[in-house]
Amino acid sequence: MFSLSQDNIPTSPTSNKGPVKYGELIVLGCNGSLPNGDKGRRKSRFALCRRNKANGVKPSTVHSSCTPQAAKAISNKEQHSISYTLSRAQTVVVEYTHDCNTDMFQIGRSTETPIDFVVTDMLPGGQDQVDGQAVQSTISRFACRIICQRNPPYSARIYAAGFDSSKNIFLGEKAAKWRMQDGQMDGLTTNGVLVMHPHHGFNQDSKPGLWREISVCGNVFTLRETRSSQQRGRMVDCESNKLMDGSLIDLCGTTLLWRTAEGLSHTPTVKHLEALRQELNAGRPQCPVGFNTLAFPSLSRKDVLDEKQPWAYMSCGHVHGYHSWGGRRNPEVEAECQERECPMCRSRGPYVPLWLGCEAGFYVDAEPPTHAFVPCGHVCSEKTAAYWSQIPLPHGTHTFHAICPFCIQLLSGESGCVRLIFQSPLD
Repeated sequence: MFSLSQDNIPTSPTSNKGPVKYGELIVLGCNGSLPNGDKGRRKSRFALCRRNKANGVKPSTVHSSCTPQAAKAISNKEQHSISYTLSRAQTVVVEYTHDCNTDMFQIGRSTETPIDFVVTDMLPGGQDQVDGQAVQSTISRFACRIICQRNPPYSARIYAAGFDSSKNIFLGEKAAKWRMQDGQMDGLTTNGVLVMHPHHGFNQDSKPGLWREISVCGNVFTLRETRSSQQRGRMVDCESNKLMDGSLIDLCGTTLLWRTAEGLSHTPTVKHLEALRQELNAGRPQCPVGFNTLAFPSLSRKDVLDEKQPWAYMSCGHVHGYHSWGGRRNPEVEAECQERECPMCRSRGPYVPLWLGCEAGFYVDAEPPTHAFVPCGHVCSEKTAAYWSQIPLPHGTHTFHAICPFCIQLLSGESGCVRLIFQSPLD
């Protein structure tokens, strides 16, 4: 995953080499690849490129009752349609027709062929179980769809729900749905599709925006009281479903970062992160107690503890080599989460190994890795750590919490990150 494959090389959408790239979706919690490896349509990042033949669709005819034409639209596997069940006696069917100017990409938990990017629930540390129990997924089988303009400026818009193998979307009686002033129907999916657009783009000046919910027709709403409430939020007319560089998409179980092709062209490459790692190691940081030289392992060994691995006290940021003394045993706390007392400043807190953040798409700048997220110990640039530390991500059905983008562990401490203090060699 850390070789410079075509997927890793940022390209401008106007590049003459290869297909036009609209952008990429990157799964939060994946530090360069899925925990069990990238396989087929299930991977840590997915590039949306212009298709050989347009497959976009747009709404056309509305059938307000169960007419033969409506029944035909639903049963016709060559006809896209959305069915809104208002009651047992009434279903509104909206036919969708081919749009030669757009490409459609679908995201969801289903492995059926209409899904271009298969996503699964992400848990901190790449777990797929909690207390030995398999996690019940809250991600919709056909969660959302992204429609990209095939011509400049290649804008991408997101819509809740995706078409199934029969090219249908069904919103049952219990789903939130309503008729709009122009006669068109709209609705929300069970657990919703939430989107957050950052202010000032995705760079070192970025600030988090407000979380909104996107409807089946792409309208923007304030959040519901709880994730699956049947009462929709207030419509926000002044905002749109158009994705921008750095937009976050939450599917209630996994969160995706949207990076435009233009944005990726200004993002550090894996090669650059490797150069920063080598530069950091070339400074020969030392353990201030054992005086042994520390070194960050290569990106290809990002999850393997090394004997030269830097460790740090998360309360103060002092970097050491591994040692087993200074802990206060607590049988209710796992060994790696034990609190330790820093021998340099006597502050107490988690003592953890440091890991470089390897997913370049999460970086807002190309500066050296100087800060670590608390308490997981993933290391990145100061501005990157500060940005992610202030983003409240959906957690559960109605709470929000800042996380580390590399492992999605909940952040703690006053700022969610700490500046690392390295000891230079004495010679």
